[in-house]
Amino acid sequence: MSPVDHAELALLLEVASTPKPGNVDRRRDHADLRFEHFLAGAVGARPGLGAAADPDRPLGDAFERAVQGMSQQDGDNTQFGCLLLLVPLVRAASTDRLSPAGVDAVVDATTVDDAVAFYRAFEHVDVAVDDPPPDATALDVRQGADAEPAIREQGVTLADVMATSADRDGNAAEWTGGFERTFAAATAVRDDTGPVTDRLARAFLDLLAERPDTLVATEHGSETAAAVSRRAAAVRGDLDAAEDLAAQFRAEGINPGTTADLTAAAAFVALERGVPV
Repeated sequence: MSPVDHAELALLLEVASTPKPGNVDRRRDHADLRFEHFLAGAVGARPGLGAAADPDRPLGDAFERAVQGMSQQDGDNTQFGCLLLLVPLVRAASTDRLSPAGVDAVVDATTVDDAVAFYRAFEHVDVAVDDPPPDATALDVRQGADAEPAIREQGVTLADVMATSADRDGNAAEWTGGFERTFAAATAVRDDTGPVTDRLARAFLDLLAERPDTLVATEHGSETAAAVSRRAAAVRGDLDAAEDLAAQFRAEGINPGTTADLTAAAAFVALERGVPV
């Protein structure tokens, strides 16, 4: 399989893995976001992932195209964060540089045009951010495409955008840190045994236990995010116990979406490194 095949498969395996407490999986839907929406999103994202595999195509345009294609289903935003991680990984893998240093090189090569495309991508989906307040800065991501003049005036690259939010967004932190957690989780998936979907469910619990989920922190506050990590740590490695936790998180409206994004990215790296399916 090619990196594009593995990226699409990673999206499918992530949502098929269960239990991932708080997230949609093959056994659990949310009220307005269902398993089938994620399947459709993965298929729709493929042309953009294909563009990411072409080193002559701008990385930001590949991301925007993937998001636009992903959004062509009734659930709206299913995999924005997953795609933000997968696009640079696909570019690195397609040029035989799938390593922390290789992905760093991809990130460092991003341009102002890539940043503009990233902001435009917010126009295609309802990402978990509020509308910009009247006092929002010109580079607030909530400005969407309206931020383009400021981006160009200030010469901001996509790498710069990620650096400014790395302290509060887990996906941006991956971009600025050589995808450290992604590669570590992929190694754990490779070294685990059993069905890949079970391996990914265990990897999800490990990731959530190790560090609070930044989407949970955004939606519910840092104290709740820390408590969610402690609860995940209590069932770490025990998928039966995690089933009960999944029911609890669903009832409480807890959705560790950033951790799911990292799980999809880890699935891609694991597939690229030979984990059989």
